[in-house]
Amino acid sequence: MSTLTPTQIEVLTAAADRPDGRIEPLPARLPSGARKKVLASLLGRDLIFETPVGDELVHRLTVDGYAAVGRECALPEPITPDPEIEAAVAAIEAEWGPDQAPPDPQPDVVERRPRTRENSKQAAVIAMLQRPEGATVAQICASTGWLGHTVRGCLAGALKKKLGLTITSEKATGRDRVYRIGEVAQ
Repeated sequence: MSTLTPTQIEVLTAAADRPDGRIEPLPARLPSGARKKVLASLLGRDLIFETPVGDELVHRLTVDGYAAVGRECALPEPITPDPEIEAAVAAIEAEWGPDQAPPDPQPDVVERRPRTRENSKQAAVIAMLQRPEGATVAQICASTGWLGHTVRGCLAGALKKKLGLTITSEKATGRDRVYRIGEVAQ
C-alpha cells in the first residue's frame, strides 16, 4: 500500500477513536475541495465505505482503515438466536392458515383491463356518443366543462386507444361534426 498523507492519517486516527468509526466531522481547517479529495482517496483505497443514513451518506472505516493506523476493528459479537424463541416462532408459523401466511414475494401478474367508472366525465362522454344523434365537441364541452382540445384528446386517446372503442364522425354541410361510437347511422 502506498503511504498515506498526514491529513489522511489524521482523519483515519480521529475516526478510529470514535466508537462508530465515522469519518465525519473532518478537520475544520480543510477546505471543501480538499475534503472531497481526501474522501475520494480513502474510498479508492477501500479504507472507508459509504453507507446511507436517512437522507445523507455517512463514511465509516473499513477493517483496512483501522489497520492503516495500527488499530483493530472492534466488531460486535454475533447474535446467537435463542432456541426457545426460535421454537415458539416455528410453532406459530405452523399454525398459520392460508389467509395468515406472509405475502408471496412476487404476486401473480394480473392483466389489467381499462375500465370506466359509472359517474365519471368519461362515462358521460361515452353515454353521449352512444345516443342515436351522437354528440358534437361543443355539446361534450358544455356537459363536461372541458375545452375542445381536451374533448378531442379524450376521443382519440382514452376512448380509441385505451378503451379500444370505434369512434366515427360525420360532417353535414352547415353543421358541426357529430361523433358516435360504432358505425355511422344511415
